[in-house]
Amino acid sequence: MSLHNIKFIASDMDGTLLDDSSQLSPEFFDVYRQLTEKGIIFAAASGRQYASLQQTFGPIKDEIMYIAENGTLVMHQGKELYCCPLGNDTVEGIVAEARQIEGAYIVLCGKQSAYIETQDPQAIAELKKYYHQCLYVEDLLKVDDEFIKIAICHFDSTEKFVYPKLNEKFGATNQVVVSARIWLDVMNAQASKGAAIEHLQQTLGFTHEQTMSFGDYFNDVEMLKSSYHSYAVENAHPDVKQLARFSAPSNLDNGVLKVIKETVLNV
Repeated sequence: MSLHNIKFIASDMDGTLLDDSSQLSPEFFDVYRQLTEKGIIFAAASGRQYASLQQTFGPIKDEIMYIAENGTLVMHQGKELYCCPLGNDTVEGIVAEARQIEGAYIVLCGKQSAYIETQDPQAIAELKKYYHQCLYVEDLLKVDDEFIKIAICHFDSTEKFVYPKLNEKFGATNQVVVSARIWLDVMNAQASKGAAIEHLQQTLGFTHEQTMSFGDYFNDVEMLKSSYHSYAVENAHPDVKQLARFSAPSNLDNGVLKVIKETVLNV
């Protein structure tokens, strides 16, 4: 399969494009410029909110494409290209159930902002890494916004303490995915990074074979499946590595940029 006809590249952020301090390599901006000159779209595909992602990309924040909130919202140059929201009844049920899980911290993700009802300092410090636009409210269920995701943080492991309970109750009707060791997301059943990319393939006119993606965790699985050129970074979860067609060096070794330079830019 030729790499000379790549039209679209999507990369996960934390654990994939970013280093372990959540920093973007300065080299990225030159790689992005070269991709743009070739007419290749690059999208940051992340569980992070749109406002948080914009802050990460600084000088090109108004140019780059964002597949935000694990695929529930796609923004490009200030325009909404895709959205897959949660219904209010669904939100109410998930929040009520999550409140019963000891040690769980809930982030209600709306288009306007993220909302929390905790004042725990450790939780707030963690939440604000990913939700730069975040408001404290007394009751999440009284917020007026359009909701696209519910994120839950559990410092002892969401896979162990949160996923079994929420997946049993909501997995049949919603997307319940462990997005990192201490994070889990609940979304519309049709929502994923992969679904967002498939929408873009249809609306922007590029194919599965012209798509490249990079990921490291379970919330990247559908994105990898939507791309022929699917890469798991070396530090990815073992199960994700098995699903990807190709492998890339780790996030600490700038694996995403190395693969793009060697296979797409021929540098």
